[in-house]
Formats: sequence, structure tokens, C-alpha cells
Amino acid sequence: MVEDARAIDYSLDSAHNSLCDLDKLHNPDETSILEEYSINWTQKLGAGISGPVRVCVKKSTQERFALKILLDRPKARNEVRLHMMCATHPNIVQIIEVFANSVQFPHESSPRARLLIVMEMMEGGELFHRISQHRHFTEKQASQVTKQIALALRHCHLLNIAHRDLKPENLLFKDNSLDAPVKLCDFGFAKIDQGDLMTPQFTPYYVAPQVLEAQRRHQKEKSGIIPTSPTPYTYNKSCDLWSLGVIIYVMLCGYPPFYSKHHSRTIPKDMRRKIMTGSFEFPEEEWSQISEMAKDVVRKLLKVKPEERLTIEGVLDHPWLNSTEALDNVLPSAQLMMDKAVVAGIQQAHAEQLANMRIQDLKVSLKPLHSVNNPILRKRKLLGTKPKDSVYIHDHENGAEDSNVALEKLRDVIAQCILPQAGKGENEDEKLNEVMQEAWKYNRECKLLRDTLQSFSWNGRGFTDKVDRLKLAEIVKQVIEEQTTSHESQ
Repeated sequence: MVEDARAIDYSLDSAHNSLCDLDKLHNPDETSILEEYSINWTQKLGAGISGPVRVCVKKSTQERFALKILLDRPKARNEVRLHMMCATHPNIVQIIEVFANSVQFPHESSPRARLLIVMEMMEGGELFHRISQHRHFTEKQASQVTKQIALALRHCHLLNIAHRDLKPENLLFKDNSLDAPVKLCDFGFAKIDQGDLMTPQFTPYYVAPQVLEAQRRHQKEKSGIIPTSPTPYTYNKSCDLWSLGVIIYVMLCGYPPFYSKHHSRTIPKDMRRKIMTGSFEFPEEEWSQISEMAKDVVRKLLKVKPEERLTIEGVLDHPWLNSTEALDNVLPSAQLMMDKAVVAGIQQAHAEQLANMRIQDLKVSLKPLHSVNNPILRKRKLLGTKPKDSVYIHDHENGAEDSNVALEKLRDVIAQCILPQAGKGENEDEKLNEVMQEAWKYNRECKLLRDTLQSFSWNGRGFTDKVDRLKLAEIVKQVIEEQTTSHESQ
């Protein structure tokens, strides 16, 4: 259902000439998008790093498309530009057209310049969801999916573009048919790789070692622990290959190669150590029936040193992707991924950690904060705020500070319930009580959460009875969805 026109105000943005580089690839339409498309504001296909993706319908053909709306800023133009450069490949989501309109949402006092990106509709769902629907997801199917992902990456890399956010949520199937192609989406963190990709962008389970090293050096330089380097530590497209290795591992067995026993909003030391040393195993229970070829490609992608890692051409030439063997062994991953609460909980934790672990995108060496003369940075130091990429900074597009913190606390509860090896022993019960106290403090007005806590025997400080953690995680996920919907409608 389309929202009342009085609630959403669209007007033509006449400043199309400001899109410069974007014009060379595709001229944004100078008319209102509403002249050609109907937009369903209540139906959301998912949420990327820049906000929800909605459904729109071409009036002349009644064909459905996905619609992504971004504030018209240099970062958004760059995202669209890089996506367009890559979108000619059959395994990358296509951009149909781009509109540059002024849009006023209900909670805004005036229209704001935005890019409205019409993309092909992907009806088949995310990678993990698709696997969970196949009771008999085989190793051959996993290798075929891997080949398509690798082809998409090769296309990006040939254009010298690093995606930098390769994870299962950004891999979508075109439709529900058995031979539907998988396509790469969301270029919000993509960059031209000039050997100076300075900003580690990652989700913990998929992060490459040199990304962590880059982050560590930035943090030490920022704190004045080590002198700033005249040649900043950098990383490149090879990080996408590491992420591909992790995705293959998860597809084959249903869990990631690197995880921590301890929940944290930053990468814990034990998990960081595993990533930095490339320490992972192939447990016999899940891996005994998986081919040595599959294990070999994983090993060669999860090499700590980038120069030892398979190149994208090496992946595509690997025997596992080109084998004539049947490889019809059914993988354990489908069964494990059928638990939606587990998959959703892990993805929620990934998203939260991704938002909290970004550092500023700087292309120069960093001075310690105490020595800078920039008045904005001095004010930030005094206020104790985090960089603008953090969830704590007030952003009209994403909502107020308190709402973001409230959602963060709820995701902490899910992570404590879901993350590997959580929920064992009295100490884990204490941790769950602690994160729930924080979540309750910021979400007292939520009736669903209040009713949930009552049903779980919550006394305000802790749970008095044994908690079904998976059930709690599923309900808290519903609370997050309810709170998010409520916030977006304001």
C-alpha cells in the first residue's frame, strides 16, 4: 500500500549537473520518480547499510523492482557510480535507472536531496535462506554458487574495485527456480583499489587478517602509542578473497571457521588471534564427507599473508569449481541453517559489530587526537563522541541517538543467546542478565519486551528460571523489528 501523498512529499531536484561523474555512466532522470513508478512504502525487502530497500512498480509494465533511497551526498554518488560500473555482469544486481529528486519523509521538516536507485528485483532471498530451504543442499551446488560469486568478484577486480563487504546477506538469488543465479549487491563500502584502501570495513566472521592489522595500526597511531607512518598501512582486493573463503566454509558446514567463546561488541582477543594466525579446523563430524578439493580451496583462501592467498583467477581455475565428479554428498549446513533464530541472531550480531568497528575514512596519516587543531575534533574529544560512522552519532536519516542505542542493547541480548558456546555455565547466565538489564533500561516503553520478560520470569535484575535462549532470541528479534518499524514511521 502506498502511503498517503500528504505524508510523503516528492519534488523535482533540478540540480542534476552536480552529479558530474555519475552522468558519464547514466543520466539520472530529471522528472519525479512518481511519474513512472508506484512506490510501496510499507513493503521492505531488507535493510542495507544505508537503510531499507523498498518495492516499486513500473506503471507502464507493472513490473516490480527494488528501490534504494540514499541522501544525495558524495559517498552515495560514489556507491552508485561503482555499482553501475560493475552492474553489467550477470552475477551482480543490475541498476535499472537513477532518479535525483527531493524527498520529504514524515519525520522531516523539509525535503532533502536524494538519489532513488531502481534495481532489478531479487525474489530468491539471501544465500543462507536459500540453503536452508534445500533439505538436500549438496557440495556440487555449493561449488556452483561459489563459482558465480567468484565470477562477480573477478568482474569487480578487473575494474580495480574492491567490494569490501562480502558476506552472505549481500548475496541474493534472482528467483526461486532451481537454476536461479546468485548476484552480488550493496556497494556501500566499495572502493577503487589504488593500493591505499585505508578504511577497514568488515563483519567479524568474514574479516581478513590485514584488515585487523590496518585497524590496529590506525588505533595505535590515533592514540599516540606509535608514531604516524608516512606510508599508511593498507590492504586491497585480496580481502574479498579471504571473505569468500569464509563464506565457502560456512556453506559447507553451517558455521564459521573463526568465532569467539565470549560475546563482545568488539572482536575478542581469542577471535582476533585465530584470524591473525589463520587458526581453524575441519571438525570430523561435519567435514568427514566433504571432499579434499573443497578443503583445499578453503585453506588456500584463508592464508594469512595476502601474497600466499589464491587470486580470483586461481579460485576460478581450482579443480573444486571445475570438477566432473558428482559431489552429490548432502551438506550439514542446510539443516543447521533451518533454525531461523540462529541465522538471524548471528546476522544481527554481525551487523552491529560492523557498525561499531568502522574507523574514519582518512587518506592521510593520523595525528593523536590531543594534538589536533581542528575545532570539530577538539569538540568531539571534549564530548567523548565517536566518529560519525558510529551508531551513537545523531543522524536524521537513521534516527535519534537513543533509538540506536536501544536497538544496540537488544542486539546484544540476541548475540549473548546465539553466538557459539554461549549459554554454558553460571557465568553465561550472569552475562545474559547483564545484557538484558541494559536492554530493559533503554526499552522500558516496549510492551512486547515487557510481556516477554514477564513470561520468562524476569525480576528486574535477572531471570529466576532457566531461559530458553533460542526462543528469547527469536522474540527479541521481533522486538527489534517492531521498534525499527516504529522509528522509521515517525
